Amino acid sequence: MVSMNRQENQQPDIEQVSMQSADVVAERIEQLRDVIPEAFSEDKIDFDKLRTVLGENVDDGTERYSFSWAGKRNAIRLLQTPSRATLIPSPEESIDWDSTQNLFIEGDNLEVLKLLYKSYAGRVKMIYIDPPYNTGNDFIYRDNFADPLSRYLQLTGQTDEAGNLLTSNPETSGRYHSTWLSMMYPRLFIARQLLCDNGVIFISIDDGEVHNLRQLMNEVFGEENFIATVLWQKVYSPKNSAKHFSEDHDYILVYARNAEIWRPQMLPRSDEANARYRNLDNDPRGPWKPSDMTARNYYSKGLYEVTSPSGKKFTSGVGRYWRQSFDSFKELDEDNQVWWGANGDAMPQQKRFLKDVQQGMVPQTIWFYQDVGHTQEAKQELIRYVDFKHNENVLNTVKPTRLIQRMLQIGTAIDKDDIILDFFAGSGVTAHAVFKQNRADGGCRRVISVQLPEPLPTPEKELKTISDIATQRLRKVITEYAAEEQEDRLELSYSSEDLGFCVFKLAESHYSRWSGTVEQSPDELANQMEIFNDALLPGWELNSVIYEVLLKEGYSLTSRLEKLDMDEGTANDIYRISDTDREQSFLICLDDEIDPKTPRALELSKEDLFICRDVALNDELAANLALQCRLKTI
Repeated sequence: MVSMNRQENQQPDIEQVSMQSADVVAERIEQLRDVIPEAFSEDKIDFDKLRTVLGENVDDGTERYSFSWAGKRNAIRLLQTPSRATLIPSPEESIDWDSTQNLFIEGDNLEVLKLLYKSYAGRVKMIYIDPPYNTGNDFIYRDNFADPLSRYLQLTGQTDEAGNLLTSNPETSGRYHSTWLSMMYPRLFIARQLLCDNGVIFISIDDGEVHNLRQLMNEVFGEENFIATVLWQKVYSPKNSAKHFSEDHDYILVYARNAEIWRPQMLPRSDEANARYRNLDNDPRGPWKPSDMTARNYYSKGLYEVTSPSGKKFTSGVGRYWRQSFDSFKELDEDNQVWWGANGDAMPQQKRFLKDVQQGMVPQTIWFYQDVGHTQEAKQELIRYVDFKHNENVLNTVKPTRLIQRMLQIGTAIDKDDIILDFFAGSGVTAHAVFKQNRADGGCRRVISVQLPEPLPTPEKELKTISDIATQRLRKVITEYAAEEQEDRLELSYSSEDLGFCVFKLAESHYSRWSGTVEQSPDELANQMEIFNDALLPGWELNSVIYEVLLKEGYSLTSRLEKLDMDEGTANDIYRISDTDREQSFLICLDDEIDPKTPRALELSKEDLFICRDVALNDELAANLALQCRLKTI
């Protein structure tokens, strides 16, 4: 905060470090102001002017198609509430803290998404989430729009136990679907902002909410950005105990941030697909397979008769047309690209050569368990890497890594350090799949996992929460991969293998929050003002404050901290924060008092950002620093 004395002196160019996450809605309003400035009057949106500017594109009818539910307004209010929380580092629970680009964040995913927004907006290439299916037994996030963080703190025991973030969502609640939609809406809204323009999101869901999720995604992402609904065959045998039908599949909804830009990566061709190509006539161009040369679509030049090598004549058939003109047909035939059958008397077919399709196969919308795994395989994977004693069945909708690998093959590139986000991380299957796929194809993908530390029904020695399951799994996967013989690994084509993850945990901000009220006595108010004179709460920890500053300033969580060697040029401890991803850095000092020799020792320029505590500066030093660099205070 800026002191009273400094406010009176009107010192220039001293900014304040942000005390909360970015306001997503405010940023969208600024984007609108930039595009249509005439729609604003006295700093507010003038909807009459906006209608005038947009003209016929505005629907003024009283009846229109819309999607709504009980509680939607509160869900929007929750989205509009910036987070005052922070993410504190936990190096002791991490692997390869100093160099890994992977993140595991423990906390309520909505608060975490808000905190990640400023640093990661437009940077995520692929999102996969496996949210609660809303079966009545699943746990549902019950959000409190007035104070979302307090719910999380109650759950994790950081405050009292007067409330609980999670509760079951029985169909008898009266707002069965509405509660689920209100939970999903703000999370999906922010998730969309995190995706890059050519990014894609995959969402697992079942029959219970797929229709509502489809409508919700149309509202958040736009119906024009719907890509596909994939059917995943999740079981390998029917359930004969089913009351009506054996439910053998789940759905995966696929939406792009911008369907006009996004294109799927081609899938590797299988041996089975390649086996369909043979070389019946020993063509020097290699194996081929026959393809129909007719179609139902009308083509004015597609009505003609052809003669086979045996003299037999063929037309395209009733209601069908040759796909090419007669001249084009002759060129193909002369180039030995037409197959007339072994005896030269069959309906002509075009030869499609394997060499021309080696780039891969287009993704299909039915994924069979033989190709991407099933639920039993997923459960076996989980048990292999997690030492359960009592909670083996707590995660009954876990997905196989091969399923996520298929999405990674479609949605990410091998030669780019694409960021993958999973904010319903569960047992950590997405991060596991990223490690596995990087090893399989030599890629350098990065992953951010977010998981609520939901308590397990029966606490165990090393497993107290769902997030404990995920981190134990990832540690064992990393240990196994690191132990493999070097010659058994695919040599990475683009970077060194990243087998690590940095752990962060959601917590209350280190910044003071004014709690004075008009009911307080003068002495109580004076005491509150004295406490508030320093913006940091008592007992703050250096690294945790630095990470809160860098996060709310829009720096990546993988930014590196370096303590500068000042050669006794100053008594202060100075740290340089470097974010190579975004090519930015700043200097920070959190000492109680800034040494007057510090500005000279640092050799600051106007391009440098220097951050310190407001209480550490006097007016003269603040003025000098503000003239030398960009100065921000806490």
